[in-house]
Amino acid sequence: MKDSQKPIRVILADDHAVVRKGIRDFLEEDATLRVVGEANDGEEAIALVARERPDIILLDIQMPRLSGLDAARRIRKESPNVRVLMLTAYEDEPYILAALQAGVHGYLLKTAASEELVLAVHAVAAGETALSPAVAKKLVQRAYGRAPADQATETLSEREIEVLRFAAKGLGNRQIAAELGISDRTVQGHLGNIYEKLHVSTRTEAVLAAVRAKWITLE
Repeated sequence: MKDSQKPIRVILADDHAVVRKGIRDFLEEDATLRVVGEANDGEEAIALVARERPDIILLDIQMPRLSGLDAARRIRKESPNVRVLMLTAYEDEPYILAALQAGVHGYLLKTAASEELVLAVHAVAAGETALSPAVAKKLVQRAYGRAPADQATETLSEREIEVLRFAAKGLGNRQIAAELGISDRTVQGHLGNIYEKLHVSTRTEAVLAAVRAKWITLE
C-alpha cells in the first residue's frame, strides 16, 4: 500500500466472536483494509458507526437487541456516507429484498471465499454494488419470472448489454473490465449511460430493468 493511499476503514457487526475473528483475519491480510471496530449487536453497531465513521460496515442479519436489517436502515439514515455490506447466511428472497429496500450497498453470503469477501469490500468502497452470485441469480430470476416486460424507454447498445450481462453474474467493475478487455473507467462510463437510459441509480435496478425488457436472461 502506498503511503498516500488511505486504508479502507471497516467495522464488523456479528454476534459470534469466532466469526468476527475469522472475518477480521481475512480482511487484514489485505494491507489496504483496516478493521477499526467490532460490534456484537445492532445497537452497538450503530453506536460504533457514529463514533468511528468508517468507510464500510459489514452487518449480519440476525443479531441481539436490533437486527442487521434495522441497523442498516438506521445507519443509512443517520450516517449516509457509510456504505453497508450485508454478510449473512440467509439467502432467502425476503431477506435479500428487505436488505435492498433498506439501502444496503451489497449482499454477500458467509459461504463466500475470503478472496470474494475482500473483493466485495473493495467494490463497495469504490461505490459499486457487491452481490454473491447466488443472490444476483435470485434477483434476476424474480424479475424475469414476475415483473412486467419492457418498462425501458431507451434501447441499450450491444456493449452496454454485455456490461449488464456480467453485472447480472455479480461481477464488479474491475472484473467486467477484464472480461471485456476495457478499462475500469470505460465500464463506469457504460454504467453511467445505462443508468441514465433506464432511469435507475444502481446496477441492481439496471439488471432488473434489462431482464424485464428481455435484453438479458440467465442464460
